Amino acid sequence: MERMSSPESEHTAPGPPGLAAQAVPLVAPQLRALRRRASLTLEAAARAAGLSPAHLSRLETGQRQPSLPMLLGLARIYGTTVSELLGETVADQDAVVRAADMEPTAAGGWTYWPAGAPGRGMQALRVRVPYGSQGDIVRVHPGEEWLYVLEGRLRLRLGDTTHLLAAGDSAHFDSLTPHRIVAEDRGGVELLFVHTLLQSPTAALCLGPVIGDMP
Repeated sequence: MERMSSPESEHTAPGPPGLAAQAVPLVAPQLRALRRRASLTLEAAARAAGLSPAHLSRLETGQRQPSLPMLLGLARIYGTTVSELLGETVADQDAVVRAADMEPTAAGGWTYWPAGAPGRGMQALRVRVPYGSQGDIVRVHPGEEWLYVLEGRLRLRLGDTTHLLAAGDSAHFDSLTPHRIVAEDRGGVELLFVHTLLQSPTAALCLGPVIGDMP
């Protein structure tokens, strides 16, 4: 299993250096302004985020590029969203998503229907997982995930533990935990799925590679 580094050690985001360098000045002033809006000292915010005050200070002054796990943690502490930390603005959107507007997308054998508005801090999907599809793929990425089994049975592996979920069962977990989703029965499984992985070009710079086959 690939060794996961601590949040504070993930100060360099993979990706083109030019893009990462451009992102720093946009994030830094927001980090400081939102910390002050939350009435937190540098020391208190750093302690809550599991960082040293010196490291958080370097993030706020643009000397270091924060990783997505850091941004997710700071957003929770400051009572805001990662989008606001990044200075992104989201246009007004309808609160209701109609079934007729849920266009399916197929990828890797799975079928996805959007169940929420794009550009939000959370993404909601209805997902159809056929039997035997992507069963060897282990996923590891920043954020949280919640899933609810609508139909069929799901075999969910979280770290070293395997769970069998039936219709009506749900799971909520930190998606930095290596996880694998497999349809248990030949009829496949249908899920309602929500995750907090930020849909942002800047955040994409902070994502590491997907781990390969599960040992």
